[in-house]
Order: sequence, then structure tokens, then C-alpha cells
Amino acid sequence: MNLKDHIRSIPDFPKPGISFYDISTLLAHPDAWHHCVAQLAEAVAPHKPDLLVGIESRGFLTAAPLALQLGCGFIMVRKKGKLPGETVGFDYDLEYGTDTIEIQADAVRHGQRLVVLDDLLATGGTASAAIKLLSQVGGDVRAAAFIIELSFLKGRDKLDVPISTLIDYDD
Repeated sequence: MNLKDHIRSIPDFPKPGISFYDISTLLAHPDAWHHCVAQLAEAVAPHKPDLLVGIESRGFLTAAPLALQLGCGFIMVRKKGKLPGETVGFDYDLEYGTDTIEIQADAVRHGQRLVVLDDLLATGGTASAAIKLLSQVGGDVRAAAFIIELSFLKGRDKLDVPISTLIDYDD
């Protein structure tokens, strides 16, 4: 099955000149979604994760069902102020300004094996920040996996872990 057939490209969203790769059409197709999760499981399982880490918000859709399939836990990386309880944050640079991501302070135990997931790897800024945050709290980040990679943006160059992607757009 070609997963690209189930990804919708929306031109000029969220602003002119940007093509948005929408996984909503993939999620709506049960056979394609099942195939996608199975491919991700094949890529992630060799890393023997204790926890899968979903990056807000479409990374939650990827990591949660995969965690169930692999029999491991799931935690969330969210924007500042979105998680209850005590949190640990990490500030990172954007093209114009900065942003902060957080995890719950008790989400990761020292030495736990982690794999980071999101729907799309573009510039790599948020994924890199998530990996640094997780390492900072003692996690052993083994890999990152994405459904889509926009390889022309060279986001994988910012990540210092093995990367798995299922679909590549190179322009």
C-alpha cells in the first residue's frame, strides 16, 4: 500500500507558499492507518522502548496506538502551560523568536528507553528540542520516527538519533 495516496496536500496553508501535508485522510482510512501503524511498529520495535513520546498534537495520534501495539507506555511533549502538575520545560529557537515545550516532571525515570514520534519532520526544531529535553531529565532517547519527512528542509540534520520515516517529500 502506498501511504502517499492517503495524504492530502493543502496548498497555501497555514500561509501562502506553504504546502500542508494533512494526515486526516490517512486517519480516516482504516486499512491505510493500520498499515501505517504496522510500518511504524516495525521501525520502532528494534529500539525496545519503555516509553513512546508523542509531540503535540498529531504526534499523540501516532504514538498512542503504537504504544498499545508495542506494549509500552506513552507520554506527551506539549507546549508550555498545557500539562497539569509539575512540569519540566525546554526553550528553543524558532525562525522568529522562541518557544517552550514541557513534559510532566515525573513522566520519565532515569535511563528509560524512549522513542520520539510525530506526524511530520520538517525543520527538526521541535523534535530536536524534545530530544534534548528528554535527555536532560535522564531519558535514553534511542530514536525518532515520523510518518512524513520534508527532506528538502533537512530537519534530520538537527537530530542526533536514528530517524525512521515512512513517506518522503523532497520538494
